[in-house]
Amino acid sequence: MSYFDREDVVVSRDCPAVTIPYGSPVTIEAGCMATITQRLGGSFTVLVEGNLYRVEGSDADALGQDVVEREVFVPEQPLSEKTIEDAAWIVLTQVFDPEIPVDIVNLGLVYTCAVSKLESGDYAIRMEMTLTAPGCGMGTMIADEARFKLQSIQGVEQVDVDLVWDPPWSRDMMSESARLQLGML
Repeated sequence: MSYFDREDVVVSRDCPAVTIPYGSPVTIEAGCMATITQRLGGSFTVLVEGNLYRVEGSDADALGQDVVEREVFVPEQPLSEKTIEDAAWIVLTQVFDPEIPVDIVNLGLVYTCAVSKLESGDYAIRMEMTLTAPGCGMGTMIADEARFKLQSIQGVEQVDVDLVWDPPWSRDMMSESARLQLGML
């Protein structure tokens, strides 16, 4: 299923979800008709009775889809701050705003991604990111997903993701490919 393909499904069981753009938890009831509008980064955006919701990949079976399991990302060996940082940028391209079919890296939302080695021999990642709008109710969820993905990197023990507002995000921060994909070129 590509981004532009929509799929109508009947929800097979009560399914936890989050409202878009407010980020409030809800339950989509079994038997509801839903349209899958986006399937990116291991989660689904669905349209139910005129409202958008985000469904985690672990609940994909309720939508008649394959469950998305958490995978461990194995960076290039031997592990170093550089290989962990490279891995971090790769996994962050799998984090999407549920309303926009572009990852947070190409949207220009990730400001820093710094890696340091811990005394234990494992690594810590400190990331600063922003959102396209300060009032976005999905901000915490997007930051949590980034943290979750970064924690999936083999050798990473600690992850801190901070939402920052300076400098303010603008469309100029988007990659050329993101602008092209969104028809902004």
